[in-house]
This record gives sequence, structure tokens and C-alpha cells, in this order.
Amino acid sequence: MSDEEKEKNAEAEELEAQEQVQDAPAEEKVAEPSLEEELLKWRDAAMRTAAEYDNYRKRMVKEKEECAKFANQRLLEELLPVIDNFEIGMSMVKKQLDEFLAGNGVNAVEPVVGSMFDHATEEALQREPSDQPEGTVLRVIRKGYMLKDRLLRPANVVVAHTPDPEPQV
Repeated sequence: MSDEEKEKNAEAEELEAQEQVQDAPAEEKVAEPSLEEELLKWRDAAMRTAAEYDNYRKRMVKEKEECAKFANQRLLEELLPVIDNFEIGMSMVKKQLDEFLAGNGVNAVEPVVGSMFDHATEEALQREPSDQPEGTVLRVIRKGYMLKDRLLRPANVVVAHTPDPEPQV
């Protein structure tokens, strides 16, 4: 086959293909969307994207606030058992000290609020006007200690003082 014949065959095949496309039923042809439909499609996509971005931004702001609000939560959760053990430990130490002191003959002098002041075991640091009888213990500031029958340290207390009646003129 010569080059001329090959060209003629190619042209014939091309014409045939074009005729088949033109003769094809209307349903098989793909309808191109109009510019208005295309614009509506893109506008809808843009609005959806903007709404998604706005929701994302709001969610990130909320998560950032939550993160800042509870940033030290893990640290505090780790610290709580330490505080618990400290309290338990301090009460155990206090109990051991009390047992040690008692074993060596030391007893606490703990005045009772409302009782009368005892000069032998208490020291009045302050007097306050009160409707209680003169010398009544109003507050205990610091407890005292006895070594067997000897006072090591007196208890510090605040006692009641009956105000002087106002002079009548």
C-alpha cells in the first residue's frame, strides 16, 4: 500500500467516525451544564467550605481554651498522692512524738475554754473584756507541757476581764 492509499484510508475512517457521532441518539450525548448551573455549583462549594472553615476555627478556639484551662491538671493529679502521704506521714510523726514524750514522762497541759485560769500551769498573755466571769479562759494560744510533776512550759491563754463600771458623775 502506498502512502497515498494510507492517507485516503485514514481520511475515510475519520469521516466515518464523525458520521457515527452525528448519528448517535440524543440520550448518549453528554449535556454540558450551563454557565449558570456551573456558577451555582461553585458558589455552593465555596459556601460549604467557608462554613466548614468557620466551624473548624470555632472548634480550635474552644480546644485551645480547654487546654489552657486544664493545662496543669496532670501535674496536680500527680501531686495529690504526695499530699495524702504527707498528711498521713505527719500524723504518724505526731503520734510517734507524743508516744516518745509520754514514755519520758512528758504530758501536755491543754486548758479547757470556759474553765477558770490556773496560775500553776497557765500563763495569761492577754485579757479581753467579756461577759464571762473574771479569769475564765477564752482562748488557748499554745498548749503547755509537764515533766512528771514539774512544769516545762505553761500553756498560753487569753482570759476574760470584767470591764470596770463607768463612773457616774
